[in-house]
Amino acid sequence: MEIAEDVPSPTFTLVQTYETSIGEIWHADLYRLSNFSEIEELGLNQAFSDAICLVEWPDRLGGHSPKDALTVSLDAPFGDDRRLATLIWENPTWECKLKKVLND
Repeated sequence: MEIAEDVPSPTFTLVQTYETSIGEIWHADLYRLSNFSEIEELGLNQAFSDAICLVEWPDRLGGHSPKDALTVSLDAPFGDDRRLATLIWENPTWECKLKKVLND
């Protein structure tokens, strides 16, 4: 499945939120996160339970990463604008959710 879309990184503001028909989406860029207390200040702990959260630099979450998270890694092995996505999860519900999305 190939979808072309320009989405700005929220580097300056750390978090961008979007209202969609499927619910609120939070896009967080944690590169400049300097302290774990900022996770709470940003409202990410609550967003993890209430919204769809896309997190760049998730390693900055430390132990605050949700246990049922879907991890998506993007690589550029082709030397052009294409990306190879690798999805990793532990929660068994992700397999069903992803099958539904990929089959729609």
